[in-house]
Amino acid sequence: MSNPIAIPAVSVTYAHNGTSTRPNAFGMRPMQERAYQKRGQQYLLIKSPPASGKSRALMFIALDKLENQKLKQAIIVVPEKAIGSSFHDEPLSQYGFWADWQVEPKWNLCNAPGGDNGGKVDAVQKFLASSAKILVCTHATFRFVIDKFGIEVFDDRLIAVDEFHHVSANPDNKLGDHIRQLITRDKTHIVAMTGSYFRGDAEAVLHPEDESRFDTVTYTYYEQLNGYQHLKQLDIGYYFYAGNYTDEIVQVLNPKEKTILHIPNVNSRESTKDKIREVEHIIEELGEWQGTDPNTGFQLVKTADGTILKIADLVDDDPTKRDRVSAALKDPTQKNNRDRVDIIIALGMAKEGFDWIWCEHALTIGYRSSLTEIVQIIGRATRDAPGKTRARFTNLIAEPDATEAAVTEAINDTLKAIAASLLMEQVLAPRFEFQPKHPNNQPTPGFDYGEDGYNPRACNVGINPDGLIQMEIKGLAEPKSPEADRICREDLTELVTAFVQDKPTIERGLFDEELVPEELTQVRMGKIVKEKFPNLDEEDREAVRQHAIAALNLVQQGKKTVNEAGGQYATNPGAAEAAKNTSLIDGVRKFALSVTDLDMDLIDRINPFGEAYAILAKTMSEERLRQVAEVIAAKRVTLSVEEARELAKRALRFKKEKGRLPSLTAVDPWEKRMAEGIAFLQRKVKEENNA
Repeated sequence: MSNPIAIPAVSVTYAHNGTSTRPNAFGMRPMQERAYQKRGQQYLLIKSPPASGKSRALMFIALDKLENQKLKQAIIVVPEKAIGSSFHDEPLSQYGFWADWQVEPKWNLCNAPGGDNGGKVDAVQKFLASSAKILVCTHATFRFVIDKFGIEVFDDRLIAVDEFHHVSANPDNKLGDHIRQLITRDKTHIVAMTGSYFRGDAEAVLHPEDESRFDTVTYTYYEQLNGYQHLKQLDIGYYFYAGNYTDEIVQVLNPKEKTILHIPNVNSRESTKDKIREVEHIIEELGEWQGTDPNTGFQLVKTADGTILKIADLVDDDPTKRDRVSAALKDPTQKNNRDRVDIIIALGMAKEGFDWIWCEHALTIGYRSSLTEIVQIIGRATRDAPGKTRARFTNLIAEPDATEAAVTEAINDTLKAIAASLLMEQVLAPRFEFQPKHPNNQPTPGFDYGEDGYNPRACNVGINPDGLIQMEIKGLAEPKSPEADRICREDLTELVTAFVQDKPTIERGLFDEELVPEELTQVRMGKIVKEKFPNLDEEDREAVRQHAIAALNLVQQGKKTVNEAGGQYATNPGAAEAAKNTSLIDGVRKFALSVTDLDMDLIDRINPFGEAYAILAKTMSEERLRQVAEVIAAKRVTLSVEEARELAKRALRFKKEKGRLPSLTAVDPWEKRMAEGIAFLQRKVKEENNA
């Protein structure tokens, strides 16, 4: 039996100073207080990680809107019934607030039996006609109500949409279409909440013109985890294996860690197509089965050292068995009991909205359907709990084999896993505040610029207590409009997400030996910015592009610098501390100081996928890596007209700066590539004239 191959990805250590869990006089944690300060906004978008308290933040805001903003009712909309429990009664006045959150049992439709049509739609109609104030229902019920009664029934009411990334700008997305109708009518207040404001597909969550109507509250993973009391280290890793995953599982599944294990979708390469047998095999690998607990339905397994593991099986299709296990996991009297259960095995359940604070390891077999799903699964392990100092996420994937029939699927899974890792590195890092280097720049109060302090002659890197990195970059374009400035402050992660899951981009970044990095950093990212923010002018789009590439590449270079200094990300629990890797900040600062003048041209010349390839090269055999590269190279397309036009635009900018057009014989590969873009367009014009 061969061991799974460990790929170091990212390991971040946090200060765990307790600030994110410390309440104010109203019982609000920092994120909730930040959101409550904007309670008067008609459209509010809360971007905040799992476990940061979005549900309670909504309670504070909704109560104020009902009492002080004269809205008639509040309707809370969740993607599935299980998440409805997040909005059960809360005695907020016990912690200092002026009212309690109370939902009459009959108006929490997530607790009612049956589907999301018929009776529940009629129940919503009765609620709207009643004097009751708060209703909880699913996205599906909400859609059916609008289909039947129209959007006007929600006039002068608050609609709070949980897990807002289910919305899409695609016109075929019913929930997204209904949200657009509500915004157009403009007689409803909307609070949108999500831990991942991006989708697994290439669709935007909202159209730019709709998104601009929302006031945004952003609370980062860094702020959340840095402010915990107990959890101080989070590891993200993906692992390749050969053969059957059920034979390899014990190599990465530590029975001493509280674990949520998601087995593969039956349609994935990793699946054996027999999910029940897979669960049985996992249990057999862990130890000797001792029977089933009659009260909880948990499987009891005796390990080699005599420990009795309690395993919750959410895969079994028998509704009686699964409902009993599910009910035991939700038992509120057992919420703080660490010994209640040891391992949860699931397929489609126990993801977004599932709250088990003791989870230390989220282990997923096979690539999930989207990056959003990966972020939600990681969120299961990022709860703060006494005695829990380290958490990790592991994605176990069948290694790609370019000789197998399903080679395209195998390579796609690998690329998606790398994209997820790159995205999480970005999500876990502190926020950046970039500014152009200028002789008149002054140090900003509250920022730490390192041992030597602020240097007027250097490109300085400062950090404040909230984990915000302020960075000076020579030649950086500044956003001119308020919208571009907002995007640079709040939406860079969404751009990075679109960039790293763009297949042509990641394929070329990893496997094109002739790649000129600017083709990705300038042309591909420029195209993504233009598509996502079509209303920005060219100058603002360039500023946004530069900020997004700077954020991505500086995190990558920070990781590289720390690794080269001796820090090893991932598998060794003490590695980060041994290398004094308190975060990616040290690496970012070291990289910035290692170059004389950190400028945008230098950042654009870095391949954003260089570090990911370096990891792959250490993990895969040279032959396997070559085979995969050949498969991708075989489908490489020639320059498109659209790409040539973008190169020509860059060439005009080059001419403005240098006083001449790029040359086809230039030594610099980027100058040569821009010249090739012009030549390509000239040939096209000539061909059309001769046709």
